[in-house]
Amino acid sequence: MFKPLELYIGLRYTRAKRRNHFISFISLISMLGIALGVAALITVISVMNGFEKELRERILGVVSHITVLGSPGGMADWQTVIDVLGHEEGVTGAAPYIHAEGMLSNGGRVAGTVLRGVLPALEDQVSDLGGEMISGRLDSLEAGRFGIVLGKDLAFSLGVGMGDKVTLITPQANVTPVGVLPRLKRFTVTGVFEIGMYEYDSALALMHLDDAATLFRMGRTVTGVRLKLVDMFDAPYLARQFAKELPPGYRVRDWTQQHVNFFRAVKMEKTVMFVILMLIVAVAAFNLVSTLVMMVTDKHADIAILQTLGSSPRSIMMIFIIQGGVIGLIGVLLGMMGGVALAQNIDTVIPAIESLFNMKFLAPDVYYISELPSDLRMGDVAKIGGIALVLCLLATLYPAWKASRTQPAEALRYE
Repeated sequence: MFKPLELYIGLRYTRAKRRNHFISFISLISMLGIALGVAALITVISVMNGFEKELRERILGVVSHITVLGSPGGMADWQTVIDVLGHEEGVTGAAPYIHAEGMLSNGGRVAGTVLRGVLPALEDQVSDLGGEMISGRLDSLEAGRFGIVLGKDLAFSLGVGMGDKVTLITPQANVTPVGVLPRLKRFTVTGVFEIGMYEYDSALALMHLDDAATLFRMGRTVTGVRLKLVDMFDAPYLARQFAKELPPGYRVRDWTQQHVNFFRAVKMEKTVMFVILMLIVAVAAFNLVSTLVMMVTDKHADIAILQTLGSSPRSIMMIFIIQGGVIGLIGVLLGMMGGVALAQNIDTVIPAIESLFNMKFLAPDVYYISELPSDLRMGDVAKIGGIALVLCLLATLYPAWKASRTQPAEALRYE
């Protein structure tokens, strides 16, 4: 008695047993279709978030959050830059580096490489390379010993391992009585790392900062200073602030600028996948149209009696909107609960399926990420649930409008 009439009748129609069991079956199928679509969308978006997070962490395990570059001739006062920026709020570490390119050879094997001179004592503050060593240690790099640490794929392509010798060929040349000859230097492999990104595992080589300065004749200058932040997403803002604090001639770049195309591609792919899977949810939601049309046909006499008792077309319309909305709401809630449960346990479900069918979705010898990561974000869950519910309510409008147009005399003629 205390409920609005439309809500009371709509909920009663939802709970009532159907004379036509086929209508109940169609309602159940519509509800399960919505639940399945919502659960699939939540799971897929969570997995894509997981891949994005995993790739970002692997990239930032090598690339610093913020890089401060000097003039083309190098940065001579790098220690001052570290003293100033290293104590800024939000900065957890700072380290100098030298960037160069060259070629490594071993016997008849040659590979191009990106060379990075580092200080092992400070490098752990700005990168995760020290924790990604599969043989040797990063602190094995000592000034004057000319040791080198290679990526796993780079070492494999050169056919070298711990303790082997490689020859570095640099772009600088020596002028000799017999002509201009490239500069060569023998290095000893003191470590091998695997970051999980082919771009770095196949091309990056590390050496001590002093050895790189000697080899490339940089004296006391370095290429720049790398900074690590407490929150990586503060990098664009802090980079602009640091650029204002530093004297003219310095360039400040953050990680979003260095890999902007990659992260734009990932974002676009996730957006397209969201739209495609939301279309599946929309198809399931609009199955409510056929369900409600059949319900309206089944309730023609009831609608006519309500109209003769004084119910307005708006009230009749609201009854069926509520009825369809309840079916959609139950489907959306079931889908949200199923999607959250699946996304949180994807690391258990996928191995069980692989074991059951004796197969591997992401083969370790093909993919660097061989496990399906998941990053469930409640904001995505709320957005997906909200959009799905709106689609369900939109699907109820036409059948509810048709119900409100029922003519009592025509509906009761044969009753």
